[in-house]
Amino acid sequence: QVQLGESGGGLVQAGGSLRLSCVASGGTISSYTMAWFRQAPGKERESVAVISWSAGATYYADSVKGRVTISRDNAKNTVYLQMNSLKPEDTAIYYCAARRGIGVLTSAARYDYWGQGTQVTVSS
Repeated sequence: QVQLGESGGGLVQAGGSLRLSCVASGGTISSYTMAWFRQAPGKERESVAVISWSAGATYYADSVKGRVTISRDNAKNTVYLQMNSLKPEDTAIYYCAARRGIGVLTSAARYDYWGQGTQVTVSS
């Protein structure tokens, strides 16, 4: 059973940067599609970025495109989310998710494993 643990969240001023990490344990994620989702208070969980098992394909939500980069290091069983030029509307709990199988999918229902989340708060 794969377990995911996020870190790197925190409080940052608008325009700042954060790098989130997601470390997997209990199994290798090298063949998994990995994603970052976020959920703000009163809103549905939404996909932020997705990366294929080989890192050959990625997806970014329009709201973060150009400001966010997803990457992975399969040797370290870790996925990253580099976030720059942060805005107050980026405030949310950020979750790491893993999906068995191929396909850069954005629906939360298609993901098999989830982390507990890390809070990102961007002040104006």
